[in-house]
Amino acid sequence: MRARVHDGGAELTEVHRFANRPVRAGGTLYWDVLALFQGVLDGLRAAGPVGSAGIDSWAIDYGLLDPSGRLLGNPVHYRDGRTSGVMERVVGEVGADLLYGTSGTQFLPFNTVFQLLTERERLEQAATLLLIPDLLTWWLTGSAGAEVTNASTTGLYDVRSGTWAEPLMDRLGIPARLFPPLRPPGTPAGVVRAGVADGLGPVPVTLVGSHDTASAVAAVPATTDRFAYISSGTWSLVGVELPAPVLTEESRAAGFTNERGLDGTVRYLRNVMGLWILQECMRAWGEHDLPALLAAAERARPFAAVLDPDDPAFLPPGDMPGRIAGYCRRTGQEPPADRPAVVRCVLEGLALAYRRAVRDAVRLSGREVTVVHVVGGGARNAALCRMTADATGLPVLAGPVEAAALGNALVQARALGVLGAAGDIRAMVRRGHEVTAYEPSGATAPWDEAESRLIAAAPR
Repeated sequence: MRARVHDGGAELTEVHRFANRPVRAGGTLYWDVLALFQGVLDGLRAAGPVGSAGIDSWAIDYGLLDPSGRLLGNPVHYRDGRTSGVMERVVGEVGADLLYGTSGTQFLPFNTVFQLLTERERLEQAATLLLIPDLLTWWLTGSAGAEVTNASTTGLYDVRSGTWAEPLMDRLGIPARLFPPLRPPGTPAGVVRAGVADGLGPVPVTLVGSHDTASAVAAVPATTDRFAYISSGTWSLVGVELPAPVLTEESRAAGFTNERGLDGTVRYLRNVMGLWILQECMRAWGEHDLPALLAAAERARPFAAVLDPDDPAFLPPGDMPGRIAGYCRRTGQEPPADRPAVVRCVLEGLALAYRRAVRDAVRLSGREVTVVHVVGGGARNAALCRMTADATGLPVLAGPVEAAALGNALVQARALGVLGAAGDIRAMVRRGHEVTAYEPSGATAPWDEAESRLIAAAPR
């Protein structure tokens, strides 16, 4: 994406789009990170002359470099099954209090810390660990570091001190020497080196909120701090923005994570499985007409079955409609009868998960919430936004869709001196991008009943 920032806001233009195709080889699921880097280079060429470039991506995954700076194999995909059982073993051996009290990170089986414990031999061979956006930045500039918003997702970052959690690394047997210096968003990473690619000059590279959710939350067009956000895409990140982490046992048990945001803020949120479930259904069906399917879903019978999108059955790829039917049978429910019914079941399940996450965030943090902002691709899904307003009982403001790209670009603009204080980023988003408002209908009883059914149907 190329951004042009001016007094009226920020204009985004898509200049290049490329596929992200994971590859399964030898029973392991990998990211094709070299193809992704080629896509980045092609995109920089297509963008033409720019004042700065910044990279954000998904979190958790990493590449290992040898002492000469060469990659020790393709990064493994977080949906690979190699961490099965590792989280449970580590929590049992080390203790939930130490892990959560240090990092404040939600326990998820694919967290970086648990991935690292599956490959001790490669850790001995490695000299440096770089998360995905830091790896791409290294290849562009030759400058190695760990941008803070992404580092805070690893389970190995001390969320209170703002440093790598070296005592925890020592306890787990993870070499602290692998972890490069921490760097905040808004600082220069270097320039694109000569010889990286034909036709590319010395473009400055600026560190942004390199976890895409950090960039997306930076671009939430809020006017006060009394808002909840849903960064809605393949995953849904649901929470509030706070000045300090919440590290209570109740917070840990509720599955909340404390990740760094722009300017030292904390993204206090819960990871919800998100639109991945719908995407996998569409892929299994070979279906491409999503608008027609969503319209049919809104006409389908409400709450024919209630779904918990965070059930572990929905994490791996493959035959999602079959997984949904299996979940329904396992919880004593009749599976959805047709595709619109499946889609409605998924959307209602997501809205219920959003409702729980928003209410729990308010209860655990003490932060009052008067509006829910939905950003990312899910902001286009009017059916889901309407259901979210009804389920939460709060007005929903949907947009911008390209929040991560906007946040990325506006952090760069601020670093270049185009913007002033941190609040200007959200003001720029409000000036340049309209949102769609969805008011709650006030009919909360059906959602209350569905919540009760979900609790009753929970697998034992």
